[in-house]
Amino acid sequence: MYEQKTKETDNSVIEFLDLIENDKKREDAYKLLDIFTEATGYPAKMWGPSIIGFGSYHYRYDTGHEGDAPLAGFSPRKAKVSLYFATGDTERAALLQNLGKHTAGKACVYINKVADIDVAVLKELIEQSVAFLNERFPNA
Repeated sequence: MYEQKTKETDNSVIEFLDLIENDKKREDAYKLLDIFTEATGYPAKMWGPSIIGFGSYHYRYDTGHEGDAPLAGFSPRKAKVSLYFATGDTERAALLQNLGKHTAGKACVYINKVADIDVAVLKELIEQSVAFLNERFPNA
């Protein structure tokens, strides 16, 4: 049986952010903390050792695979900052066109720094992700 690796923990978000060695990356992480908190309305929680998540939902796929995940989140990695949004949301692509300098994978959007992106568009992405997941998984 599948064991979910990334789970919500009781670890301190602030302690995690304070351990970021690069001053600019730590400053950006605190900006993102404020942006995500405001856009989601949820407090920040650590998910696994390095993801800061906001809110949560329970998913169950047709395959029987199920688990819990944050509605939105980010992780200040050494190379780039990973932003986590809902997968399968058809409105995401249109919003990403106006985000600014980024790269995108299936679930993650990667940025170098907050100054490279339009914060208003980031807030829209976060709000859209939360709305999409709450609609798709209403009993979360």
